[in-house]
Amino acid sequence: MSDSIKPLTPDLWPAFEDLFGKQGACYGCWCTHFRLPPAVRRENDRQRNKEFIRARIDAGPPPGLLAFEDGRATGWMQIGPRGDIPEFNKPGRVSTPLEPDDATDSAIWAISCFFIRSQARGRGLTHRLVQAGIEFARQGGARLLEACPMDQSKDSRSVGLFVGSTRVFEKAGFERVAERKAGRPLVRLLLA
Repeated sequence: MSDSIKPLTPDLWPAFEDLFGKQGACYGCWCTHFRLPPAVRRENDRQRNKEFIRARIDAGPPPGLLAFEDGRATGWMQIGPRGDIPEFNKPGRVSTPLEPDDATDSAIWAISCFFIRSQARGRGLTHRLVQAGIEFARQGGARLLEACPMDQSKDSRSVGLFVGSTRVFEKAGFERVAERKAGRPLVRLLLA
């Protein structure tokens, strides 16, 4: 069970770094997949991705939420305005916004990534992060909150699950608004 969920501010960098480990979570991504164009990601190594996300965290506002248990970070969820994750908005992606202007509307937020420490999986942490994210988005002035999760995976440890499970979002009240690829719906929650 999570003791607390907090916005990721610069002072929490050591906890975030510990959670992501030496590899930087998901093969050294450091949660830059939706922030950097593919060509830049191919050129980057783990260290450059780490430096990029550290600079983003230092610049603020918080780009997501960290869950803590017994003082140690156990989970991460990237959440914020769609404009902060430009690759999430690219035409042709399953996560492309319904309307082109949604990509730059500061009141339309998205949950794009999760990373849960292996020992903390299967205990409902993703559900708690989404619930905390709904309140975080409301406080940040969001009108809509979107995500593009995965319906199912053959393996619960699938790297593809970094986008989250559809059932988690549906349980939180999100509704499907588009499905450009089977099993990858764009889901939305009206906040205001």
